[in-house]
Formats: sequence, C-alpha cells, structure tokens
Amino acid sequence: MLVLRLLNVVAPAYFLCISLVTFVLQIFLFIPSMFRDPSTTPLFSPALLHGALFLFLSANALGNYVLVIQSSPEDLGKGLNLGEGAEVVADWLDGSRSPGSALPSTHFCRLCARVTQRHDHHCFFTGNCIGSRNMRNFIMFCLYTSLACLDSLVAGMAYISAALSMSFANPLAFLTLLPHSISQFFSGALLSSEMFVILMLYLWLGIGLACAGFCCHQMLLILRGQTRYQVRKGIVVRARPWRENLQEVFGKRWLLGLLIPVLNVGSDYRRQKEK
Repeated sequence: MLVLRLLNVVAPAYFLCISLVTFVLQIFLFIPSMFRDPSTTPLFSPALLHGALFLFLSANALGNYVLVIQSSPEDLGKGLNLGEGAEVVADWLDGSRSPGSALPSTHFCRLCARVTQRHDHHCFFTGNCIGSRNMRNFIMFCLYTSLACLDSLVAGMAYISAALSMSFANPLAFLTLLPHSISQFFSGALLSSEMFVILMLYLWLGIGLACAGFCCHQMLLILRGQTRYQVRKGIVVRARPWRENLQEVFGKRWLLGLLIPVLNVGSDYRRQKEK
C-alpha cells in the first residue's frame, strides 16, 4: 500500500516533468530550427504552422489533465448508509459491498478513500480515480497526449535528420538509431544535446503508443457500456445501443469537448433518463 501511495505521487510529477521537457524542446529547439527555410512566406511557414498545432495539442492535453483532477468522481459515501463502524467501511475495501442505493459498479478506492460511481480504474498519472464525471476528460487527455507525442516525435526526427545529416527513409534507420548514437556519444562524436533528443524520441514513441492503445481500449469498453472495473469483477451490464453508451459519456455537446477542454457533460444524458 505504501508503494502505491508513493507511485500516486511520483507518477504525476513524472508526467509533468516530461511535459515540461517536451515543451522546452519544441519551443526553443525544434520550432526555431524550422525558420531556416527561406522558401516559404512567414504566414505559412512550417515553423508557425507546426507551433500552432503543437500549442493546440498541448493545451488540450494539459487542459483535460487538469479537468480530470478537478472533476473527481462523486463521493457516494456521504449519500449511502454505510454505517459508522470500521467493520462496515472495511467491507468496501475490495469493492464487494453494494448497497441498494448504489450502482453495482460502485467501488471504494483505498488511495482516494471514497466510494465512486461507475468506477473504471485509478489512474496513477493523474493521482485520481476515473469515474462517471471525468471519463470523457480522461479519454480526451489520452487522445491529445498521444497526438502531442506523435507531433514531437516527427519534429524531433526532422531535427535529428538535419543535425546528423541522416535519412529516415529506411524504416530500420530509426531502430538502429539508438545503438549507433550510444556508441558515437561515448566516442565523443555526438553532442549531449543531440543524444538527449534521441532518447526523447523513443520516450515519445512509447508514451504515444501506450496512450493511443489505452484510448482505443477505453472507447471499446464505452461502446459496450462497460467499465474496466465491471469487466474485472465479472459484473453483467444491461445491453444498450452503442449510441446511448457514447452519449452517456460524451454528452450531446461532444464536438465542443473534442476541440477545447471543457467540463464533462456526459452525466446530463443519465439525469434526463432518470427524470
């Protein structure tokens, strides 16, 4: 339990550190290197277009990251008659206790110390549980993080290609870049800044693929009307059309949330159904 609490503090700090390093590299290294092309007009220069795209992706990723933290799942423990004894609260530690006033997917998180509705999982990179209120923001966070990593990967490869006078036309060039760079770095033929960028390339690739895969898996569960917690516990859910499942999470104003980070309005549909 101590290790999980420590991870709950270290993981968000690690993500913020990677985000800061990515922002610094893009603004002070990659984008300025694109201004060297005199063949384009300033308005449509690759540097300005790439900078605008990167700022858009970064603003959405960080904005939804903040909303995931702020829009915590509902604390149902106050509204449920859980009793005052420690033995009653202990029944919630494994998520097996489910009062009649709660949904079967309610779960007590030991790290958050609360019972949340439609619990999906505890995200260590946000230090928060993912539930009904912040599921949409969490998916948008994963989507824009993967896109921002892909954008940084492409910009970093362009910078390394120009700095080292190499081509990535051969797919094996990227796979063999790291071992060759390590040998050149220790022989003194490669600068430390260039070696750092090469290491970040593989880090962006790993984070981007992980976020993209997690986002696709989460979308598949939403289409089925399930959560990761329900799948793990073997809880059977009522079959509904996939459009209703999407609208329950993303709400009617889904396009607005796709373009800018806004509060989750996915619960509006459920409240209308309850009325």
